[in-house]
Amino acid sequence: MKSVFPKFSGKPEPSDEDNDRTPVKSEPCCSNQETAALTSRKDEHQSINLSPEPGEASGPNPDCTVAKRQKQDKRTPMEKFGLTYLSVTHLSRQVWCEQQVVYGMEMPQIEKLRAELPIVKAGSSLHLARELEVHDIVAVNVTSREDSWAIKLLNLLSAIQVLQTGGIVREMPVFGELDGLFLVGIIDELRYNSKGELELCEFKTRSQRSFPGAAQRKSHHLQVRVYKCLFEAMIRGEVDKGILLRHLRLRTEQPFGSEVSEHAEKMGFTVHKFGDLLDLVLLNLTYSEIPQIDTLMIEYCYQADRSAIGAEAVCFQEEWLRRELANCFSFWKGQREAEGVDIEEAWKCCSCDFVDICDWRQRKAEELTQKYKAIQSRGRPKLH
Repeated sequence: MKSVFPKFSGKPEPSDEDNDRTPVKSEPCCSNQETAALTSRKDEHQSINLSPEPGEASGPNPDCTVAKRQKQDKRTPMEKFGLTYLSVTHLSRQVWCEQQVVYGMEMPQIEKLRAELPIVKAGSSLHLARELEVHDIVAVNVTSREDSWAIKLLNLLSAIQVLQTGGIVREMPVFGELDGLFLVGIIDELRYNSKGELELCEFKTRSQRSFPGAAQRKSHHLQVRVYKCLFEAMIRGEVDKGILLRHLRLRTEQPFGSEVSEHAEKMGFTVHKFGDLLDLVLLNLTYSEIPQIDTLMIEYCYQADRSAIGAEAVCFQEEWLRRELANCFSFWKGQREAEGVDIEEAWKCCSCDFVDICDWRQRKAEELTQKYKAIQSRGRPKLH
């Protein structure tokens, strides 16, 4: 029998804190249930590459400059963009091109245009189809941030129950604090393999019938390794209630809307305010008998005919992850300026929406010009 996962519908209270992915809202303001079911998944799993590889579609180029504002603004990026937490997608996109992430947050209208591309919609549809294979979805109207997060927590409670009975879970929320920053993500799939080991599987769709290149695979590897860290900290009972409430700016005494309360009761949980549900979730995580993740997998699917391209096993490399996260976090904490791609990866710029205004690209071009002139001047014969 399929389990039933709620998805939020309706219009939550407006807040800058509802970003699970920048700039697309993860708690969408929806006019119908179909939209709610699709857009609620956009935060962590855009089904195309984090940025298109050469030859793939891209949106229009904006005609504006933000470099001067960036240099004059002394706030940290977290403060500047009104973020109290990050999504795992922030980090994986950052590994692809940090400067592109900044421009995307400066000009969210460009990102919204990208979300309407056929390639993006096709990937979202494939993710939804996979989700429906293991559980049904019911739309639930929400009226507050607490309602929206209650949906995530109810889905998490359902996932805990399924995993403890040896079942398959898809679209499992994970969250926690790493090095002072709070992260939120959604795991595509958790399942037990033939050896009885818990396996995390990330599902990626491709517009080409081929594996992605090394640069794209690096961002995917970061994503699944961060998921493993967050998930295992959760089942060890290491999520601090006070830290979670502070970062997410949620109110423990906030009562739920009628539809959220009714759905919680249908799932077997009698809770009427956010603090009660949060306590229940943290208790269930702490005393669950869910094992740690043994295997990390990434499955690639060809969008055109939904055929499998292949799968890749990813080794968990703690030191590598520690270095990558330290570098990513140093930007968000305001310890350094945003960086673009290295000259060896300048091919990424060919499909970037912001190539015409990129300050990093312009500076690198000027540096190369100066180096070339210096080399040329050294090679000229001296006149006596």
